[in-house]
Formats: sequence, structure tokens, C-alpha cells
Amino acid sequence: MASSRNQNRPPNFPLNKKDGGEEISLDKRRKVGGGGGGRLTGPTAASRARQVLSTVNSNNQDSASDAASIAETSESAEFTKEEVEALLNEKIKGKKFDLKGKLEQISESNKRLRLCIRWFQGVEQNLNQEQEKLRNSLDASQKKCSEIETEKKIKEDELNSLNGELRQNNVVLQEKLAKEESDKLKAIECHTREKEARAAAEALNTSLTQELEKLRQEKSDVDLKVKSVNDMYTRLQEYNTSLQQYNSKLQTDLATANATLQRVEKEKSTIVENLGALRGHYATLQDQLTSFRASQKEGTKEKETLSNEINRLQGELQQVRDERDRMHSQMLLLTSEIEKYKETTGKSVAELDNLMMKSNTLEETCASQREQLHRLQHQLASANEKLKMTDLSASEMKMEYEQQKQVIHQLRDRLVDAEHQINEKEMLRRKLHNTILELKGNIRVFCRVRPLLPEDGCASELPVISYPTSTEGHESGIDLLQSGQKYAFTFDKVFTHEATQNDVFVEISELVQSALDGYKVCIFAYGQTGSGKTYTMMGRPQSVDQKGLIPRSLEQIFETSQRLSAQGWKFKMQASVLEIYNESIRDLLVTNRTSWDAARTENGVSGKQYTIKHDANGDTYVSDLTIVDVCSSKEVASLLHQAGQCRSVGKTQMNEQSSRSHFVFTLRISAVNETTEKHGVLNLIDLAGSERLSKSGSTGDQLKETQAINKSLSCLADVIFALAKKENHVPFRNSKLTYLLQPCLSGDSKTLMFVNLSPEPSSVNESLCSLRFAARVNTCQIGVPRRQTAIRSSSDSRLSIG
Repeated sequence: MASSRNQNRPPNFPLNKKDGGEEISLDKRRKVGGGGGGRLTGPTAASRARQVLSTVNSNNQDSASDAASIAETSESAEFTKEEVEALLNEKIKGKKFDLKGKLEQISESNKRLRLCIRWFQGVEQNLNQEQEKLRNSLDASQKKCSEIETEKKIKEDELNSLNGELRQNNVVLQEKLAKEESDKLKAIECHTREKEARAAAEALNTSLTQELEKLRQEKSDVDLKVKSVNDMYTRLQEYNTSLQQYNSKLQTDLATANATLQRVEKEKSTIVENLGALRGHYATLQDQLTSFRASQKEGTKEKETLSNEINRLQGELQQVRDERDRMHSQMLLLTSEIEKYKETTGKSVAELDNLMMKSNTLEETCASQREQLHRLQHQLASANEKLKMTDLSASEMKMEYEQQKQVIHQLRDRLVDAEHQINEKEMLRRKLHNTILELKGNIRVFCRVRPLLPEDGCASELPVISYPTSTEGHESGIDLLQSGQKYAFTFDKVFTHEATQNDVFVEISELVQSALDGYKVCIFAYGQTGSGKTYTMMGRPQSVDQKGLIPRSLEQIFETSQRLSAQGWKFKMQASVLEIYNESIRDLLVTNRTSWDAARTENGVSGKQYTIKHDANGDTYVSDLTIVDVCSSKEVASLLHQAGQCRSVGKTQMNEQSSRSHFVFTLRISAVNETTEKHGVLNLIDLAGSERLSKSGSTGDQLKETQAINKSLSCLADVIFALAKKENHVPFRNSKLTYLLQPCLSGDSKTLMFVNLSPEPSSVNESLCSLRFAARVNTCQIGVPRRQTAIRSSSDSRLSIG
């Protein structure tokens, strides 16, 4: 065949310089075999080959080894137009049902087609490269022409600007020359006038000399006239000297002007020469521009020729594509015939294989079912035996269940009886506990003396506080020494400076229990600044041993509530913290509040007002006050820390950091079980320091703070004294503090006052005032406390108990 004759023949010419050959001329590269023996090297054959290649690649899945061998052979193969047409028109020969032979012929034909396509692809790639090179060279020449034209325009502009500057310089030089000539003429005229003046002066001098000879005889008479004439002569000589100097200067200027004129003439000649050279250069550039334009015309003609050639090659490429489509349709017909043959020959084999597989599967299924049947029979026998055993064990378990059921009923009855007894005992305990506290007094007063501190600096002085040693006054009496006079006082409990925080809390833990039992309980600390009130109430929460009454009371409440929860009690606790500063209530738990200094007005009143309200049950509420539900002592500790950060403090002569407000912590306790409901309140109050103005040294805003503190404490004293005297009117409304504490000081609450003392000798007057006030409070008696409880009936109706 034609293709087999040309497989090993090398190409007639190298297409690229990269292949080791010289670059072929444009006319030879454009040659497309027009005769019978011409080579098909144009874009038409290349496009046909590309179409055939896409068809073959999309429909044939030959091995990689065939493709590699074809690629190696195509590098050295070359085809003529007749060979390509014979290859495309080649028909499959052989017997009608010799599909294998036909398939081999098709594979051989496909290999030759691939080889031809690869050769055409190489030819097309080379043509595209040449075409790209021509485009690039044409673009480069056009770009170069445009650059040359731009440079020409730039140089023309430069020459025009230079010519204009030379003309301007020439005009300027001519003006300078004319000016210098006029100056020269003026200088000559001045010189002439000076000569005339000199001649006139000489003539005048001669006439004067003659007159002087005539008038010598009259010298005595005309001395004055001679002197004047001599002076005039001297001036004339000076004028003559100045005229000579001006004349020499004019001569110098004339020489300089002549030299400048010569230099200007030289520059003019140089400029004329440069102008001639520029004109010659301009003519040269004009010639170059003409040549560039001619080359541009030639490039345009070549471009048009190439465009015509490309159009003709595109037409041939379309013909190759049509032939490729016809071959593709033939290949699709052959492929469909092969697939039909495969289907007809493979159906019987597939059906036979399926029947064999189904037979084997049925045999395996029968064997497995037999084994499963034997296994199920064994399991059925064992299950029957287990069923018999289960019936026996079920009857035994039923008997045991009946017995356990009876035991559970008995235990439930005993549990109900035990709960009833526990409730009765709990009520008895509360009653006895309350009776004990009533016997001790519903308003009780404890006294606590803080130890001497290193900063007090009075260890060498005699102590002003002592304690009686008698049995009657042990732990309840205290003596104060002032100016040699001894004052004795007796309270419910006196704690010396050696008492610990735990010792103090043990004495008040019963009152905390009363709050859990449903009573209103109030514990507040009173005393001068620096006497240890805040330490008694708060202590140092981070230290276990130095915790104050508030943290310890909360720990006891939450521990007891957890223990009672196992007995069916459900607790709900709500906490609030406020302070009374300058007769104004501040909420210390507001989260988005501004600083106290920003919110304080001229009278020391915050921007937001709070109102104290008492309901019919004796409960106290403050409007708009933040109330937080708490479940553990840690939550309350966090609230106390937040409140302590916001509390108003200041520096006085009594203390570096003195509390300037009354601190009130309130915990409302609600407890409910199946039969009873209780509501208790625990108020823990740290009052501001009580001292005289002369002692505190307060001025300005602190003076107002001290006056407000002393006023509220005086109102508290008035309320205590009115209660002690059992007066009909008790002035609770005279102060925010007393109005807030009204339910705690009335008949349905328990109140404990801590009077705190400082052992410093300088504080003996303040300590005496505090002790006297505490003694008056200790004499007060209020009514019998009432517990806020309710018995829950089956219909959830409540019956109050007094």
C-alpha cells in the first residue's frame, strides 16, 4: 500500500530550525501538492488529519503500546495527497462473517490513520508557528514604524522649539547691541560736554586771573571776594577731576561692550552652523521616514497575501472535515455491527452461566436450610425444657413478689409514721428553740471588743476596758474606765478581744436557725469607726477562720436546707443588697450602673429613687430593688463581693477606709413541704461608723456624710428609746434606716445588736456613748414573735398560724 512505502522515508525538508535544518522559504512552505506527485503539506491536510484524530480518539480505545509505536513512526513518516486520499477511500475487504479479519483490517487502517494524523499535526503546528512568526514580525515592523514616526515628531518639535529659542536669542542680542550703541553715543556726547565745560572753566580762570591782577591794589577791600573766588576755583578743580574719572570709566565700558559684541557675533555664527547641521539631520530623517513607509506598504501587501492564503487553506480544511465525518459514520456502522455480533454470541453463554449459578445457589440454600432445621429442632427442645423451669421459677418469684409487696407496704406505713413523728419533733424543736430565744429576749445586745492593733500605738498606757471576774458578771459584764471613774455595763453576751469569729457565730447561730424556721431575724453591728463592725459582719471571706457572720450564716442556711431537702422540704431563697447613703437608698447589685461619683448629686442623692413599702403581713419591700434568686453560698459570696466593690467608703481621722453608709443584706427564705409552708427573712446590717464631728475631722462632702450618718443613728436611738418607754408613737419614719428596720423592731421579729468597741484610750468617749446606747437597747422588750407559716390542706388552702 502507499502508506507502507512511505513509513520509513525521511521528510523532504525540516519544518523548524529546532529540527536541525535551515528555515525554508515562504513560497516553499506554502506549496500544496497540486499535481499527481505533489506533497500534501498545507493546512487542508492538517485540518483533515485533526478531524480524523478527534474521531479516532473518541471511538477507539487501543492499547498504549500501539500509540507509542505510532508516535515513534510518525516522527519520520511523510504522506502525499494521493496516499492520503487512498487511505481515506480504502474499503474493508474479506468474507462477510469474517469479523475478526475485518477487525484486524480496521485496526491496521486506524494505525495508519493515526500515523498520517500525527504527521499532519506536525505540519500544521509548523505552519502555525511560521504564521505566528510572520504576525509577530509584522507587528514588530508596525510598532517600529510607529516608534520612528513618534521619534520623528518629537525631533521635529525639538527642532522647532530650538529654532524658536535661537530666534528669540537673536532678537535679544540685537536689542542688547542697539542698546550698547546708544549708550556709547551718549557717553561720547557726555565726553564732548565735559571738554566744553573744561574749556569754559579755563577761560573763566584766565579772566579771573586778569581781574585779580587788576584788583591787587584793592586787596584789602576785596579779600572776601577773593576767598569766594578761590572756593569756586577749588570746586571747579574737583568737578574737573570727577569729569576725568567719568571719562576713564566710559572708555572702560566701551571696551567691554566691544568685547561683548564680538562674543555675540561668534555665538551667532555658531548657532547658524548648528542650524545648518540640524537641517541636514532633518533631511536624513525625512529620507528614513520615506523608506519606512515603503517597507510598511510592502508588509501590508504581504499581510493581504497571507490572509488570502489562509482563507484558501481554511476551505481545504473544511473539505478534510467533511471527509472525516463520512469516515466517522462508516466507523459507527462497523462498531454497531460488531456489538450486535457480540450480543448474539454472548447471550447464550451468559444464560448458561446464570443457570449454573442458580443451580449452585439452590443447592447451597437447600443444604443451609437442612442445617438450620436441625438446629431449630434442638433449640425447640431446649426451649421447652427452659419453659418448664421458667414456670416453676415464675411461681416461686410470684410468691416472693407478694411477700416483698407486703414488706414494702409495711415499710411505707412505717415511713409515713416516721415522717409524721419527724414533723412533730421538728415542730416541737422549733417551739422549744423559739421559747429559748424568747426567754433570752427578742431584742438582744452583744458586745465585742476588738484587740489592740500595732498601728494603735498605745500598748504602754493602762487599759480602759476590763471585765469583771465575779461569777455573775462572767461573759456578760464589761467595765469602762474614763478619767479615773469606772462605768459597769451588763449585756446578753460580751466577747473579749480574744474571741474568734467562730465563737461569735456560735452565739448567733440559733437566730439564723430561726430565720429558717419562718421568723424575721435582724442582726446589725453598731459602733464607732474603726471598732471592727465590718470585720464582725464580713470578716475576710477568703480565710476560713476569719469569715464573718454573713458568710457563716449563709453557709449554715444552705447546709441546713440541703439536709432538710431529703425530708421533703423545697426551698427558694432570694437575696438583695442595698446601702443607705446620705438618707438615700442605693442598689448595690445593679449591673449596668454608672459610678457612684457620677450619679451623686449636690445633695448626695443618686439619680434613681427607691421607696420603702410595708405590706399587711409586716414584710418590707423596696421598689425597683434588684432581687436575685440564689442556690448556694458561692453565688451569695459573689454578690457580696460585687456589693462590697460598690459600697461608699472614705478616709477619716478615725480610719483609713471608713464605711460612709449603712450596708443592708437581706435573704428571703421560702420553705414548702406537703403540709407546711414557711417564709423567713434574715437581715444582716453593717451600720456606718458613729463618731462626733470633732473626732472624725470631716469637712466638705465628708461633713455632710457624717451629719447624715449621725442623724440616722440618732433616729435609731429615738426609736429604741420610744420602744423602751412603750410609747404610743414610735418615730420610725424619721429616717430611712429606722423605717427600713421597722418590721425587725416590731413584735413579729427577733433582733440582735452587736455593739463594737475600740480599746484605744483616745476612743474612750465614743466607747462610753456606744455602751450607753446599747444598754438602753438592752432594756427594750417587744411583743411575742410570730412565725409566718401555713398548713397546707388537701385542697392547697392555707391556714395561718400565730
